[in-house]
Amino acid sequence: MRPESAALYTKAGSLSTFLWRLFWIADALSQPLAVRKKEPIMILATPRLLLAPWTERDLAPFAALNADPEVMRYFPKTMTAEESNALVDRLRGMWADHGYGLAAVRRREDDAFVGMVGIQKVLNPAYPFAPAVEVGWRLAKAFWRQGYASEAARAALAHGFDVLGLAEIVAFTAVPNLPSQAVMTCLGMTRDPADDFLHPLLPEEHPLRPHVLYRLKRDDFQR
Repeated sequence: MRPESAALYTKAGSLSTFLWRLFWIADALSQPLAVRKKEPIMILATPRLLLAPWTERDLAPFAALNADPEVMRYFPKTMTAEESNALVDRLRGMWADHGYGLAAVRRREDDAFVGMVGIQKVLNPAYPFAPAVEVGWRLAKAFWRQGYASEAARAALAHGFDVLGLAEIVAFTAVPNLPSQAVMTCLGMTRDPADDFLHPLLPEEHPLRPHVLYRLKRDDFQR
């Protein structure tokens, strides 16, 4: 299947999935034609979650997430609403350019905004492992410790390996971020200390500059 194709992953054609799909199509049609021609209509569904391209109604809860000091503990700083919205613009651009990216995640049972999970290309040559595709996540605090990060990330990994045909997907985080490293391990990813690196976009003295890198090969992915 081509990445530009519409894809719907769900065990049953639930009403919530159908309504979400209609909502996203309506929002997509409100975008400029140049964007609409590129951006795919793709939804990944898990038993509890939906991962889909970003819509306008995701902006406010995502900005609240990015302004939370606890959520952003292992990032250089919190974000203003303007910075958060600019990030969404960049994420939408990656969807348009590549056919996939970090997605907005909502809970199926009540449509609550959970956070951001997905895969995206790492093309900046300053990263020692680039070019690569990474899996990443950022969840609102209310949804921590409920298995949502691993559930959504597993769906994103399956899409990357089974639909996009990727050979390997990586993940990276700051050394102190043990919760994210636990998710990486849960997903079957492994770390080689020889791959650890200093984040190229952080100052030399920054305490979060030391990073770990985890890898997962397609043949090692447990579906």
